[in-house]
Amino acid sequence: MNTDVAPRLGWWQQTWRLAAAAAAGIPIWLSMGVLLRAQTGETSSWFLIGDPLVALGCLTALVWRRRFPLAVALAVAIASTASALASGAAFLALVSISTLRRPVESGVVGLAFVTASQLSGGLYPVQRSADSWWLELAFPALIAGIAVAVGMAIGARRVELRSLRERAESAEREQSARAAQARALERNRIAREMHDVLAHRISLVAMQAGVLGHRGDLTAEENRVLVRGIAEGSHQALEELRDVLGVLRADPGRPEPPQPSLDRIPDLVADARTSGLDVTLTTTVTGVPSDVVGRTCYRIVQEGLTNAAKHAPGASVRIAVEGTAGDTLDVSVHNSPATRATAQPPASGFGLLGLTERIDLAGGKLSHHRTADNGYLLTAQLPWPNPTHEKRT
Repeated sequence: MNTDVAPRLGWWQQTWRLAAAAAAGIPIWLSMGVLLRAQTGETSSWFLIGDPLVALGCLTALVWRRRFPLAVALAVAIASTASALASGAAFLALVSISTLRRPVESGVVGLAFVTASQLSGGLYPVQRSADSWWLELAFPALIAGIAVAVGMAIGARRVELRSLRERAESAEREQSARAAQARALERNRIAREMHDVLAHRISLVAMQAGVLGHRGDLTAEENRVLVRGIAEGSHQALEELRDVLGVLRADPGRPEPPQPSLDRIPDLVADARTSGLDVTLTTTVTGVPSDVVGRTCYRIVQEGLTNAAKHAPGASVRIAVEGTAGDTLDVSVHNSPATRATAQPPASGFGLLGLTERIDLAGGKLSHHRTADNGYLLTAQLPWPNPTHEKRT
């Protein structure tokens, strides 16, 4: 975008500017007519016909002054030599070229404007006093100076408005980018919550369904237990899904329900055992961690149990949670190899990715890999600042 070119005018804006230029030249033209009649007793045909025609041509040329600013301004300034009525058009041309704030071009057109005013006397035989030459030179120069000053002020105002408009557009683009980023972050948060809430429950249901489908030697009571576990797990998954959707549909100002923390891990382990997992939990935690640390620890254990149920059916799972305030909270979930082969449920691929993001936000470290016995180990280390230190800071 060329910032030196002024914006195009509408028909009304163009019309009133040209009408004002024509009106400004009328008093000068009439004054010249009165002076001619007073000194010569008549007015020439050029004054009545040629002068208005030249002025009309100058006004017509001004229509293109924003497309060809220098050429039009010079042509009008030079043509005004032959027309007193074109003085207003010459003034508008000088104002227009000055809005571009190009000193050389404004100076050239201003010089042409002043020179034209000195040469215009040749067409009209008006007598002038010998000592009035300085006034005849100073007055056009003053008019030219006013035209240049007005044009420079208009040009500065245009630049300021353009700068403000560009800033507003830039701020709007940044706001749109921030809004898009916020929407993306919210979608990622919702995806993590949906995965954390449902993946664990559905994995336990899938494990029970796999046992029911691949074990033909189960007793009727064992079958009833598995079927009841599948029904209860499905019902709990629907309830948890309803809770998540309720949060999404709630008013923005409505607080979210309490999130699970460290004290809910035994309940999580108990549900896994009910579903058939062989889980051992060892906890040596001194103190109560913050909500963020406790919730992250809960999600780590939940993800470990979910992966064990999905990828290692029949394996034993050992969970260890230990830590002290002022140090770190260490979590490990180790499962042995699978003891039976079942159809693998579809994997989302977002479980460990979302868990990594959670742990990064908490300032911790995550590690997961296969062990020498072909099992799998998931470990995490979360910072646990001393509560007294947090208060001081």
